[in-house]
Amino acid sequence: MAMEYSEKVMEHFAHPHNVGVLEDANGVGEVGNAKCGDIMKMYLKIEDDIIVDVKFQTFGCASAIATSSIATDLIKGQPIGEALKLTNQAVVEALDGLPAVKVHCSVLAEQAIKAALADYYKRQGIENELSRCADCQGCCDHDHGVAEED
Repeated sequence: MAMEYSEKVMEHFAHPHNVGVLEDANGVGEVGNAKCGDIMKMYLKIEDDIIVDVKFQTFGCASAIATSSIATDLIKGQPIGEALKLTNQAVVEALDGLPAVKVHCSVLAEQAIKAALADYYKRQGIENELSRCADCQGCCDHDHGVAEED
């Protein structure tokens, strides 16, 4: 039985946005899913708490590439606080849906962003829940959220 992919998934798979390496990244996160073999690496360039640039490298299926691509679009130009709110469900919705067996790819995209933000916080010497999880790269059971500051 063939899987049905939305036009947006196919577009982001065929022509992914923000692919590559950011040499001057100040936040880098890599996550993987041993079950499916997908690996995502996310590079962030953050200035004044704004994600001014983002790139990714993904080894994986069409859904893994598409979720990486759309996730970078969703956080580019956004404040860190907004990027931290990005959920895998928002990634799925932005792609007009994913087959149920591919939803884990959207989770990986969310985790890759949070791993990169955790690395950023660690490099900045900012101690919080996210920075304490920086070394685990998304493998622990924490949700990797950060309490909002006003």
